[in-house]
Amino acid sequence: MSQGLSVSDVVNVTVNMSPLAAAVRNFGALLILGSSPVIDTADRIRQYSGIDGVAADFGNTAPEYLAASLFFSQSPQPSVLYVGRWAKTPTSAQLLGGTLSAAQQALSNFTAVTSGGMKITVDGTLKSLSAINLSSVTNLNGVASAVTTALAGAATVVWNANYQRFEVTSATTGTTSTLTYASAPASGTDISALLGLVQGVASTPVAGIAAESLLSAVQACAPFGDWYGLTVADATVVAADHLSVAAYIEAASQSRIYGITTQDPTVLTNATTDIASQVQALNYKRTFTQYSSSSPYAVASLYGRAFTVNFTANNSTITLKFKQEPGVAAETLNETQAATLTAKNCNVFVNYNNSTAIIQQGVMANGYFFDEVHGLDWLQNEVQTNVYNLLYTSSTKIPQTDAGTNQIVAAIEQGCEAGVNNGLVAPGVWNASGFGALSQGQTLTKGYYVYMPTISSQSQADREARKAPTAQVAVKLAGAVHFANVIINVNR
Repeated sequence: MSQGLSVSDVVNVTVNMSPLAAAVRNFGALLILGSSPVIDTADRIRQYSGIDGVAADFGNTAPEYLAASLFFSQSPQPSVLYVGRWAKTPTSAQLLGGTLSAAQQALSNFTAVTSGGMKITVDGTLKSLSAINLSSVTNLNGVASAVTTALAGAATVVWNANYQRFEVTSATTGTTSTLTYASAPASGTDISALLGLVQGVASTPVAGIAAESLLSAVQACAPFGDWYGLTVADATVVAADHLSVAAYIEAASQSRIYGITTQDPTVLTNATTDIASQVQALNYKRTFTQYSSSSPYAVASLYGRAFTVNFTANNSTITLKFKQEPGVAAETLNETQAATLTAKNCNVFVNYNNSTAIIQQGVMANGYFFDEVHGLDWLQNEVQTNVYNLLYTSSTKIPQTDAGTNQIVAAIEQGCEAGVNNGLVAPGVWNASGFGALSQGQTLTKGYYVYMPTISSQSQADREARKAPTAQVAVKLAGAVHFANVIINVNR
């Protein structure tokens, strides 16, 4: 090292890194909620990128798998799925062992044990296991079976090859169902560490809980995962549960949507007690229904098609009408039945007499088109994130001046321009009341208009609170053609 005075005394250089910008939400992620006892109530949610992962966890007959297969069967294929746990019935306590390495899974580690033991408390009772002979086991399933036998009905142990861990489940359910970490026995060979069931290796033991409502399960899943759409993989959900979830989704601060498959044939009649009629009567814009006589999970396919939209790509937005539902049998309806579903804002995958089948009409319960609700939720988040990142990543302050607020206007326009690029927004005539320099009947040549008043018009209280003047944005949706009339005039 050279000796002498520091160069920093003459030239002082520092490096300032700007913070990473906040990311926009994923508006292509679906949460399928189910009651299969695969995910515990502490984890609540698992993320999947394909059907193989779902099959590895749930098998190929569980409702969660059947719904997920419809979601991933769409073309193009969506990329993000969450599956969540609904404790529809009381749950059992679980202890999930730590992931064992290949060396730790070596069968010789276990066959060397001829008199193994461990301590574990099940439902408040200490179980001191002893004389466990693993010398003749031929695989890790055999190890789990031997420990289960030693637990004498108090709990079961399984080897989860997918997660490479041992899992302990209490034989009881409800709030009194509990487990602790395992620990070394008073005598014999300790197998608690061998199985990865000790503190510091295993996950925190999860106690059983009482049965919960569907709404409680949705609320419990709300903080987990960046999901936007929701459906329930359970064909027995009653209308009251659907309505409670729909009300919650409608009122939640984070924008989400709820899809319901109905197999109730009265939806095809003038009855008003079916779920489609009920959510329509409540004018919900964040809940939609689909009738399917063949599949109780048909909306998962509809979600799969809608959630392939890439809002960052050019001309990428779609309308759901005319789209397909792979894996869902199309309905053959008469004109009256189809008109009844349309009147109830209930979607259906239906056959036409030209040997085609399409989704119609692609609407929410209140009649709003699905693609508009989906797209505007994206636009709201895009604009919000752009303005937030302007304030968050600036190395200096955004001044409370007209020059400063113009930066905010530019960030808003950037989001609107992205909407033009993906086809959500397009030039057109503004047919609502005007503001700023915009008048009713005026053409939005860019498809949008952003207005922010001058700083001088701001109240002193707002200035002292460091608020920007309120921005107003006019956006003209591009819409989509669903119907066409053609007149052919013939002259001989």
